[in-house]
Amino acid sequence: MSEERRYFVYLMANASKRIYTGMTNSIQRRVCEHELKLTPSFAAKCNITRLVYFESFEVARNAIEREKQIKAWTRAKRIAVIESTNPKWNDLSREWDQPQTFRFVPKIA
Repeated sequence: MSEERRYFVYLMANASKRIYTGMTNSIQRRVCEHELKLTPSFAAKCNITRLVYFESFEVARNAIEREKQIKAWTRAKRIAVIESTNPKWNDLSREWDQPQTFRFVPKIA
């Protein structure tokens, strides 16, 4: 049985909200590479370590096309897409290693 393949387009940022756009087939590995600055690049130089937005695709070509589309956008449009789902620019990768917790809210009749 073959494992389902996924491709990701992602936006990462630093504390001063500089934005990096990328595409990968392993978002967890790629975010880790950015955080550890494993390759000398714009992202490493600018300390871009916070995953602020991502999209998932089943077909690599679709992810590549979406990455090109986002890279052609203005900065304002990239900010708008980030803030549409992540208005506080939280690091979405921080939730990956957290245990799932449930909050019980009593229903008041």
